[in-house]
Amino acid sequence: PAVLREAVEAVVRSFAKHTQGYGRVNVVEALQEFWQMKQSRGADLKNGALVVYEMVPSNSPPYVCYVTLPGGSCFGSFQFCPTKAEARRSAAKIALMNSVFNEHPSRRITDEFIEKSVSEALASFNGNREEADNPNTGIGAFRFMLESNKGKSMLEFQEVLAHYSHRALDDDIRHQMALDWVSREQTVPGALSRELASTERELDEARLAGKELRFHKEKKDILMLAAGQLSNMHPSNC
Repeated sequence: PAVLREAVEAVVRSFAKHTQGYGRVNVVEALQEFWQMKQSRGADLKNGALVVYEMVPSNSPPYVCYVTLPGGSCFGSFQFCPTKAEARRSAAKIALMNSVFNEHPSRRITDEFIEKSVSEALASFNGNREEADNPNTGIGAFRFMLESNKGKSMLEFQEVLAHYSHRALDDDIRHQMALDWVSREQTVPGALSRELASTERELDEARLAGKELRFHKEKKDILMLAAGQLSNMHPSNC
């Protein structure tokens, strides 16, 4: 959506302006350096500071890319991307915006934080108060998004599932959850395909809205794993 795109661009430009050495920011490099900086300052990153990108297989646009941060959060390209490189940049933008918000000392969006953030944005872009009150401008959209999520964590503006934010899924857990879906499919034929279709819709809707995607992405991966296990059990149906 245009409003979301403008808000993200405003945050990325602000980040570039206040970070030495970036000039015209390369958002993919900036995101990686951001997490390397966190690690150098003592952040507990069990799997290191590497930012991981995953392209959705496709031979034609729009291309879709997911990015998983060292802390476990996942985001995806939220724009129409005609190239794979643009999809990667789009995913990096929304991830960088959320990473920057999480650095603020106050971990919750409050009235005080909103006013301070909007004032800083206006000063950075030589804007006026009318822009801040107009949701059709980048700064106005920025303010609207903050106010819509007052009281929530700044890492994800919208939904964050605490269970998955603090517990990493390893391959054993994924395998067991996939087996549960295999068993369910054998009891209720068609359950797996219906759930997968529903999950893919929810994942796309959340991605285009700029939401945190870890739950939806993990669920889709588990369902795809279950589908693969069923295919191996019944090769004649492939």
